[in-house]
Amino acid sequence: MSNPTPEPTFSPRGAVDLSALNRPQSPPPGEPGGAPTAGGFVVDVTDANFEQTVKDSTKHVVVMLLWKPTDQANAELATTLGRIAEEYAGRFLLGRLDVDAYPQIAAAFQPQGVPTVVAVLQGQPLPLFAGAASEEQVRGVLDQVFAAAEQNGVTGRVAGAGDAAGEEEPAEPVEEPLPPLHQEAYDAIERDDLEAAEAAYAKAIKQDPKDADAIAGRAQVRLMRRTRGADLQQVRQAAADAPADVSAQLAVADMDMLGGKVDDALDRLMQLLPASDGDDKEALRARLVDYFEVVGPTDPRVAKARRRLAMYLY
Repeated sequence: MSNPTPEPTFSPRGAVDLSALNRPQSPPPGEPGGAPTAGGFVVDVTDANFEQTVKDSTKHVVVMLLWKPTDQANAELATTLGRIAEEYAGRFLLGRLDVDAYPQIAAAFQPQGVPTVVAVLQGQPLPLFAGAASEEQVRGVLDQVFAAAEQNGVTGRVAGAGDAAGEEEPAEPVEEPLPPLHQEAYDAIERDDLEAAEAAYAKAIKQDPKDADAIAGRAQVRLMRRTRGADLQQVRQAAADAPADVSAQLAVADMDMLGGKVDDALDRLMQLLPASDGDDKEALRARLVDYFEVVGPTDPRVAKARRRLAMYLY
């Protein structure tokens, strides 16, 4: 059975989130079909209460859910975690962090995708898991967290969401509007007009060559165009059958990148460079540079890959 779409776990830093493009959407929290609103032992983390929430992890367990509230898979996990938090009645506080509304806070946890769940004990983050998980799996992970908390003397209970977060009701975040050309690109992606999206990002870059989000967005759209309609199994089989075929390896690297397997994509192309020359070497170089723009210049994997690329080229 064919599988035309890789696992959508990649959450790049630009204006477009590739991971959510082909995933079912959910109503906002509190609406029918969406995750419940915060309350009880569940709090929505904001700039105003983040510091206090982390401080309180010296007294009781804090479990942070990094999520996109209107993504169905995220909403389902939030619902599961919230139900368990209420059942445990203060054994831990569930903090829900909207990665789009508070990207700077989210960056502190270095998530590779959403949803991501992280425990905070005595102010220190403890990565738990990324992606969907069954209720049984979640409970098993939490049991391990409680054991670690007890060993570190964190045995308190949550008095309530308002007390734990330092405020009774967090204000609704106000989303800043996108720049006009970014909005134009986003709207084009929504209607599956990737050519128009790329053109809008190109205009934004022409206006401001240092527009990092536009550079990342254009690279992401290019990746989407190259992989549109591709069959994952067929692409992987073609690459396995022809390990020295640069075109086949570029195709499977694109699928890896789209699926969030950044290291796999970079390593695959890097391994081909020493034995390549001429057009093949230039194609590999250009694609790697494209990946650098997708992931972002501040990502440590990019810095490492740039050094390798320079070594192979010069």
